[in-house]
Amino acid sequence: MIVVTGAAGFIGSNIVRMLNQQGRTDIIAVDDLSDGHKMFNLADLQIADYFDKDDFLEMVKSNQHFTDVEVMFHQGACSATTEWDGKYMMKNNYEYSKDLLAFCQNHRIPFIYASSASVYGGSEQFHESLEVEKPLNVYAYSKFQFDQYVRRIETPTAQIVGLRYFNVFGPFEQHKGSMASVAFHFNNQILDKGVCNLFEGDEEYGHGEQLRDFVYVEDVAKVNLWFWKNQAVSGIYNCGTGKARSFNDVANAVISYHGKGEINYIPFPEHLKGAYQNYTQADLGNLRKAGHTEEFTSLESAVAAYLAKLNA
Repeated sequence: MIVVTGAAGFIGSNIVRMLNQQGRTDIIAVDDLSDGHKMFNLADLQIADYFDKDDFLEMVKSNQHFTDVEVMFHQGACSATTEWDGKYMMKNNYEYSKDLLAFCQNHRIPFIYASSASVYGGSEQFHESLEVEKPLNVYAYSKFQFDQYVRRIETPTAQIVGLRYFNVFGPFEQHKGSMASVAFHFNNQILDKGVCNLFEGDEEYGHGEQLRDFVYVEDVAKVNLWFWKNQAVSGIYNCGTGKARSFNDVANAVISYHGKGEINYIPFPEHLKGAYQNYTQADLGNLRKAGHTEEFTSLESAVAAYLAKLNA
């Protein structure tokens, strides 16, 4: 069996889809379907069983061992960077992850989990080192603290891999609403009014020139599966393209796909000031040293592939 938590979510459902494409259907899907719309991400996929995340946690805590679990892809989390309920965030993201990790260590199961590039926060360096990790919100803090917890495990019984996702975009993110990628929102804006709305700049960045490492979700799923196939490798690794691109670049790629549209710049929101990353770019040095050599899809190619599916 393969366990995927957050299986009805954005990255989790893409991992399940890729596993199906490789002929694997013996998958235990774990999620919270309080928002029933997420079921559409799993509706055309093959799984062996589904468990609510709270029920699954109770099974784990009672030390119920699922037969022959090969790997756990732990993608489930509250990923809203605008959520400031720290008690909820730490219980849902940090404590839950610790319980699953303990289960996997007890049963020698490889554990590959979703960390986040948000742990770098206010930093302008993006390599996997404590001195450059500066979370700016409680979501980032929950991911940061779990990474520190993992780092303190001196003699793991099985593979532990944390993947620091940068700005992931692609199919099956529509349920994320305001937290969906800018490519998703730009596509909708072009279809609605023919205009992409981007934030104005400041004294450091021009209008729409804030830079992010935008990575296609299919590449992210491939990285997860690569680590599973290379179980001698453990650690915390960046998962991005290694190339920073501007929001203008994303908007222009969307406009190019549709063959119409223009860019409009809007004032930077007050509630995001001081809690917003203007620049991210994954340092892939450690990922490459670990043996992962596959190139990531270019922004333009990824946007075109995504929109072709989104607008089909």
